[in-house]
Amino acid sequence: MNRAKRTAIFRRLRDANPSPTTELNYSNPFELLVAVILSAQATDVGVNKATAKLFPVANTPEGIYQLGVEGLKEYIRTIGLFNSKAENVIKTCKVLIEKHNGQVPANREDLEALPGVGRKTANVVLNTAFGQPAMAVDTHIFRVSNRTGIATGKNVVEVERRLMKLVPREFLMDAHHWLILHGRYTCTARKPRCGACEIEDLCEFKHKRDYL
Repeated sequence: MNRAKRTAIFRRLRDANPSPTTELNYSNPFELLVAVILSAQATDVGVNKATAKLFPVANTPEGIYQLGVEGLKEYIRTIGLFNSKAENVIKTCKVLIEKHNGQVPANREDLEALPGVGRKTANVVLNTAFGQPAMAVDTHIFRVSNRTGIATGKNVVEVERRLMKLVPREFLMDAHHWLILHGRYTCTARKPRCGACEIEDLCEFKHKRDYL
């Protein structure tokens, strides 16, 4: 895929959704960090239901840390892997309190040093909370990037690096959101909605005729 086609793709995605953002509900960087940790192998809808009860009670590292692991579990037990997630969130709160004055760090190294925070979570926080160009490649973005030909790669890190290199700079800040939403609602895994896709004529998916 050439630069002109990539530019056309992202221009259409931007025209359809000029101000994309995460579907996780949050009001500050710490709430976003917690929500993203909880979202691993869980839906944003499920996370939002849990945090709607949690955040009014505790939405700071100090507040959630005071709940303790067992107290936190009561709010998030409807989310998959809630036992390990509760432990990671409490550990993360402790680190934020002791090492970062209760603030979420705005750099990758410190973010990835937090319990339960990997590269993808760090990228979401850097991009969405702090406005830094970053590409949080999840299963949706990995699929869309490879299927369309926007940025092919054998693993998420390879796709991330190619996206950061190949996505035109004017679209780089919001590209992560456009791609994940496109994968979630249009370019779905089993039955992509090629016939209803705004970039169908630009996409290089070899089997799209089967879904038109």
